[in-house]
Amino acid sequence: MIPPGSTLGILGGGQLGRMTALAAARLGYACHVLAPEPDSPAFAVARSTCAAYEDGAALDAFAAGVTVVTLEFENVPVSALERLARRVPVRPGPKVLAITQDRLAEKRFLVDQQVPLARFRAVRTAEETATALAELGGRGVLKTTRLGYDGRGQRMLASPAEAAEAFAALAGGGPLVLEERIDFAREISVVTARRAGGTRASFPPVENRHERHVLKTTLAPAPIPAALAVEAVRLAEGIARALDVVGLLAVEMFVTGDDRLLVNELAPRPHNSGHWTLDACPVSQFEQLVRAVCDLPLGDPEPFAGAVMENLLGEEVEAWPALLAEPGARLHLYGKRETRPGRKMGHVTRLRPLDPTVRR
Repeated sequence: MIPPGSTLGILGGGQLGRMTALAAARLGYACHVLAPEPDSPAFAVARSTCAAYEDGAALDAFAAGVTVVTLEFENVPVSALERLARRVPVRPGPKVLAITQDRLAEKRFLVDQQVPLARFRAVRTAEETATALAELGGRGVLKTTRLGYDGRGQRMLASPAEAAEAFAALAGGGPLVLEERIDFAREISVVTARRAGGTRASFPPVENRHERHVLKTTLAPAPIPAALAVEAVRLAEGIARALDVVGLLAVEMFVTGDDRLLVNELAPRPHNSGHWTLDACPVSQFEQLVRAVCDLPLGDPEPFAGAVMENLLGEEVEAWPALLAEPGARLHLYGKRETRPGRKMGHVTRLRPLDPTVRR
């Protein structure tokens, strides 16, 4: 175990790093955040280094001052984690990041693990894209293999005629991924935690609803049959075990109309859909991350209340006075200085009675 009083290093300075640092402080840990953006929200609550992830000298100095390293952002160069891992434990490790930051590598890994997912094809030309689209039923989602989130780096395709323009817009030298378009009933996710020895604990599945490809609302727990919830957790924990994750893994899934689960994406870090745990569970996803990477006993993930979490996007954050005055509303602001359309500025959680039919 890495005891309280030690220093946790965090790669990435966004709101996830900020909330992880706050959770670590409650358990008696100091935090040191490294990120390239000078106005990173996490810098306000922890020691900080503003440096590029490719800055070797900065990484070495960072490693010298921390006991263990984790991340809040998976688009960190694998080489940075490899350099740090030669000096200090990095959890999750470089091999996890190499798979989960590349959509094609991630999907091939899931296929190897016999995890159910939508059909897909790797495509390198517009012609291959049009052919693959026909093979996948004439509708699909074309995506970059890297750096895509919140709808970035993807295009919906409904006909072969759209393939050329979409490929030209997204192509960057490497292959793209064309995924089968799934008419799903709902999207759910599971956040699971895992210690180095394999001990695990999972929060119940939640339902996620998006606006313009950005998560807007999370319903916790998800209103799905108990057997389906058990299967979702089983899938998430199995993937975390196969990846040898130490820390957190968020697994996004589609629920089809006939109650089948198809895994969509993985994220080896705290996840937007886990914010509700700050207010409705004995341990939040952020504290659970700290416990996992420091090899402490994992906390109880079973919620004591149901919750609806709503992201505050862009100018919606200006409603903060009314939200503070609203009985029962739990407001979390991220301290971001610049408000932009669609930017996650904070979230609000409203608790509700826990439906006994969805308890595990």
